[in-house]
This record gives sequence, structure tokens and C-alpha cells, in this order.
Amino acid sequence: MDRLLAGQATASNGSLTVVALAAEAGVHRMALLRRHTDLKNEFYERVRTETRQVPEPERRLRETFTKLKETVARRKAEIEELRQLVARLTLASAVLIHDDDQQAQRPPAADNVVPLRRPPT
Repeated sequence: MDRLLAGQATASNGSLTVVALAAEAGVHRMALLRRHTDLKNEFYERVRTETRQVPEPERRLRETFTKLKETVARRKAEIEELRQLVARLTLASAVLIHDDDQQAQRPPAADNVVPLRRPPT
């Protein structure tokens, strides 16, 4: 841990990650992640305090979270737009059905008369 934080890695690429910490310690990374979570947490805490950096996994998680929030916002806007479209189409359908009923109730026009339709609104 001290070698990584000092920038003097010998067995890893020197990145401030648990993978590099495991390589420096000579253990498998899963052993560090599952059995020694206290060391992993201590390492990330020291990365935050001593180097004033955000640990890589946390940075990636924050980026993913930001992207997901943007995706959710876009989906919500799309859903709202589709709801408004459904409402407009329902109203248009009701108007067409009403107009069709009105025409069915009118007496037939003379052969030389063309009925005028109302302009669409």
C-alpha cells in the first residue's frame, strides 16, 4: 500500500486500484476483495486522503451513474411525449367518429350538391 501511494510500484503498473494493490502484495485480487475488505477500504481511504484523488472504481461508478441519470431523463421525456401523442390521437379519433355519426344522420344530398367539410383544427 505504501509503495503504491508513494508511486514506487514494483510488481504492478502503479495504478491506485485494488488490482494493483493485490499484485504488489502478491495475492489474488479476489482474496483482497472478499477476505480482506478492511484492507481494501483502508487503501481507498488513504488514496482519498493522501493523494486527494477519487479511486478509479468510484470514478467509473460515478460516470456510469451520471450516464444512467441522463438516460432516465431522456426516457421520461420520451414517455411524456408519447402520452401527449396518445391523448391527441384519442381526441382526433373521437372527432372523426362524431363527424361520421353526424353525416349518417343527415338526409342524403341531391346529386349535384357537394357537402363542404369543416377545415381541420
